Amino acid sequence: MPLSVLIRCLACLFYTSLPSLQEPVLQRFEYIEYHMGVDVRMVVYAPNETTAIDACAAAFARFAELDSVMSDYRANSELMRLCAKAGGAPVPVSRDLFKVLQRSLEVAQRGEGAFDITCAPLITLWRKARKTHVLPSPEEIAKARALVGWQKVVLNPRKRTVQLLVPGMKLDLGGIGKGYADDCAQEVLKQHGIECALVEAGGDIVVTNPPPGRKGWRIQVANAQSGTDAPILDFANTAISTSGDTAQFVDIGGKRFSHIVDPRTGYALTDRIQVTIIAKDGLTSDSLSTAVSVLGVEKGQALAKTYKGTTAYIRHLGSL
Repeated sequence: MPLSVLIRCLACLFYTSLPSLQEPVLQRFEYIEYHMGVDVRMVVYAPNETTAIDACAAAFARFAELDSVMSDYRANSELMRLCAKAGGAPVPVSRDLFKVLQRSLEVAQRGEGAFDITCAPLITLWRKARKTHVLPSPEEIAKARALVGWQKVVLNPRKRTVQLLVPGMKLDLGGIGKGYADDCAQEVLKQHGIECALVEAGGDIVVTNPPPGRKGWRIQVANAQSGTDAPILDFANTAISTSGDTAQFVDIGGKRFSHIVDPRTGYALTDRIQVTIIAKDGLTSDSLSTAVSVLGVEKGQALAKTYKGTTAYIRHLGSL
């Protein structure tokens, strides 16, 4: 090859690689805002602070928007407006609410009713019990259970409507809403050019590409082994949700009752269990962590396996 040609080829190779050498160094930024009853944390890697602030502000705004859709505490939320029409005609709903309800009923069906968004009347009873340290009466539970049952929710995908068949029904999306919001926040971050981020809301985490120079986001998973030392694992482009009664429970009459209610019996769980679900998105991991907690080890693992790429870490801690 003539020397002049060789020099031109080497020059082309140099200038072709030059843009990659000039790519901006990503910096770590972290922000926290209060949404959906919890601190929502975002850790992002961006070329500059302005990009990070703008992206996270938009992602937090998406959280606020979804809270106005799915909240069971806000009387004017879309969810509560739907519940106010229980027993009536089908109601048109937003794409966000319909998507969450559709997945909720799917998990309920696959999980033998262990996950049931219609159990809000039961949850209300047990919230009161945690405050007063007085168990709900059998009559109160029976009355609430008459309003519970995922089969009482009718979806029409073509018209995107929802019908609650029994007057007085109430829905609670606490076991799925935060995971979905994490997913949506990550979508917004990507739209703003953020490809490397962690979004955490309560016990639900969704991560995208690993931080620079790392294999993944390093997250401690308490249920991944039976020993006392919880392992730290690397995660990328996945969701991690944890459920259990280590923080939310009440002792009544010498017995420990979890904040997680079994919709099939109407009673709070008394078998201590901790569950961590690794799945492709928060919509999956959040709902499964609750369902598996109710189902227990054997049936819980069976349910998790019905969702491709999902791993369930379950620790049964015994009863009190």
